[in-house]
Amino acid sequence: MSILSNGFFKNYSNILLLLAGIFIGSLVGLFARDVVIYLKPLGDIFLNLLFTAVIPLIFFAIASAVANIDQSQKLGRILSVMMIVFVSMVLIAAIVTIIAVWLFPFNDNLATKGAANVALGDDHLGWGDRLVGFLTVSEFNQLLSREHMLAFIIFSFLVGIASLRSGEAGEPFRKLLHSGNEVMKTLLGFVMKLAPIGLGAYFAYQVGTVGPQLFGIYAKPLGVYYLVGLFYFLVFFSLYAFIAKGKKGIGIFWKANILPSITAVSTCSSIAVIPPNLEAAKKIGIPESIANVVIPLGASLHKDGSSMSSIIKIAVAFSLIGRPFMEPDTLLLALGLTVLVSIVAGGIPNGGYIGEMLMISAYSLPVEAIPAVMIIGTLVDPMATLLNATGDTVAAMVVNKWIKR
Repeated sequence: MSILSNGFFKNYSNILLLLAGIFIGSLVGLFARDVVIYLKPLGDIFLNLLFTAVIPLIFFAIASAVANIDQSQKLGRILSVMMIVFVSMVLIAAIVTIIAVWLFPFNDNLATKGAANVALGDDHLGWGDRLVGFLTVSEFNQLLSREHMLAFIIFSFLVGIASLRSGEAGEPFRKLLHSGNEVMKTLLGFVMKLAPIGLGAYFAYQVGTVGPQLFGIYAKPLGVYYLVGLFYFLVFFSLYAFIAKGKKGIGIFWKANILPSITAVSTCSSIAVIPPNLEAAKKIGIPESIANVVIPLGASLHKDGSSMSSIIKIAVAFSLIGRPFMEPDTLLLALGLTVLVSIVAGGIPNGGYIGEMLMISAYSLPVEAIPAVMIIGTLVDPMATLLNATGDTVAAMVVNKWIKR
C-alpha cells in the first residue's frame, strides 16, 4: 500500500500541486476579491518567465525538427497532411457550433450598454500591409516578440530547411539546434516548478475580476459556447484519438492531456501550453520529428476554439442588429472566416481582436457590434484556449497516423 501511495505521488505530484494551487486561488478569487490585485504580480512574474523561455524553445524545437527530419518522412508530406488535418478540424468545430446556434438561437435584444470601448489600432493600414506585417518583420529583433509569433515560426522553419539543405557543412549547426532544444526543454522544466504558485495567483485574479461578468447580459451566448465547447472537447477529441490509435488512443490521450488542459485554462495562452503539449506528445508516442513541427505551428495555425467563438460572435452581432444568421451565404462566409481567424488569432491572452475586426469588416457590420464581440471574445478565452491548445496534440496524433500510412 505504501509503495502504491509513493508511486502515485511520484507520478502525479506536479499535477496535484498545480490543482491545489488553482483550487486555493479560486477560493481567494471568490471570497477575497480585494486581495487578488496583490496576487496578480506573482502570476505575471511566472507568465513572463514562461513566455521568455518559450520563444527560444519554439525556435530550437521547430528548426531542429526540420533540420534533423527523417528522410523517410519528407517535410512536404508532413506539412500537407498537417494542414489538411488543421483545416478539417477547424471546419468541423465551426459546423458543430452552427448546429448549436440553430438549436439554441440568440434573442435579438442583447444589450451593448456598458461595453468597454476598445482601441482598434492600425485601421489606416491596407490589407496588403497587414498581410506583410503578419507574415514578416522588418528587423530581426522584432522576431523575438510574441506579438510576431507567426513571423518567428516562419523564420525558425526556414532556418531548419536551410540547415537540412546544407548537407555535411551544416552538420555542426544541426547538432547545435538539437542541443539547444534539449537545453531549452530543461529550462522550461525549471520554470514549470513555479506553476502551482504562479498559476494559482493568476487564476485567483481571473476568478476575482472576470468571473462575476459571466452571469451578465451575455449569459446565453456564453452558456451555448461553453456547453458546445465542452461537448466538442470530450466527444470529438476522443473521436480524433480513436481515429489515430483506436480504443487505446482515447485513454492514452486523456491521460497525457491533463497538464496541458490545466495550463490552457489557467493561462489563456496557446503559446504557454506548447511545453506541456510537447511532453504529452512524447508520452503518447508521437515522434519528435512530427510533434516538434505540428504542435508549435498549431499554436498559431490551428484553433478549434477560435473557430467556434467566431461563429458565436457572428451570431451575436447579427442578433444585435436584427439580421438573420441562418442564411446560406452568411454561413458559407462564416466558415471561410473561421479558417482565417484560426490563423489570425495569436497564441497570447485576448489575442483574437484582429480576427474580430476581420469578421466585422467582412460582413460590413456597424461599429455598435464591436464592443459585443470584444466582450464575448474575452469571456470565452479560457474554453477557447483549452480547445485551441490541447487540440494540437490530438491533431499531431492524427497527422502521425496518416504519415505512417
